[in-house]
Amino acid sequence: MNYQTFSPGENVDGFIKCYWTLESTEASAQRQRIVPDGCMEMIFHYGDRYKQYTDQSHCIVQPRCFVIGQLTRPLEIEPTGATGIFAVRFRPEGFIPFATLPVKEMENKAVSTRLLFAAAGSRLNRNILRAGTTAERIAITETFLQTRLEDQRTIDRIAKQTVEMILSANGRCAVDELSGQLQVNRRQLERTFATMIGLSPKQLSRIVRMQTVLRLLLNKQYDSLTGLAYEGEYYDQAHFIRDFRAFTGKTPGDFYGRNLQLSALFYGVE
Repeated sequence: MNYQTFSPGENVDGFIKCYWTLESTEASAQRQRIVPDGCMEMIFHYGDRYKQYTDQSHCIVQPRCFVIGQLTRPLEIEPTGATGIFAVRFRPEGFIPFATLPVKEMENKAVSTRLLFAAAGSRLNRNILRAGTTAERIAITETFLQTRLEDQRTIDRIAKQTVEMILSANGRCAVDELSGQLQVNRRQLERTFATMIGLSPKQLSRIVRMQTVLRLLLNKQYDSLTGLAYEGEYYDQAHFIRDFRAFTGKTPGDFYGRNLQLSALFYGVE
């Protein structure tokens, strides 16, 4: 598979982490596991669509164009044919100015852009799918998002600062510590953050910390599971393995041993 990332333009880089594309001319029936990373994404399948598993034996076919809400558990997907994907990876707080539904209601769901943006979403879908290059798709996306920013609310200051603190600490910070530094009541912080991000501060911290450890695992930058747990500042190895299973559905050994292709692409390198 050919995976590439692209930087956003200056007008939207406060909201978008990157654009990415994934292409493969070979049809593969292998399931792939996507691990939560704290970022919502807008996905356009210009190739064949993907199945999304709701449990081990049941699945749905994803919409051709959709936004995937915040993930709080691993997501299993499977291609139905040749892959061609253009995607927008928003920053953890980046989608809220464009949301037309409460982001908490989108958790672990693929919500069609047509449902989210009505006629404007349908036009966006047509334009993206008809475009012949990634550069064209990026230009179409940025025009669409900039137009919607003119009338949309801005990102809450508290939520944005909290995200920045969590990211800079690689998720190794307690909620009480965050509320103390921001001089905001803990309950107010949690309520505001959940509304803006779709996750609690604790959930995002756990996800960011796991992402840090996952990159070390996939890049073979560790000596032992105990060393990985130490790098993530987990209380002990049992706590680390429990969190790892919650977000990946696997033990660290099983996860790496299966050589999950998409996880290695998305999370092994940045």
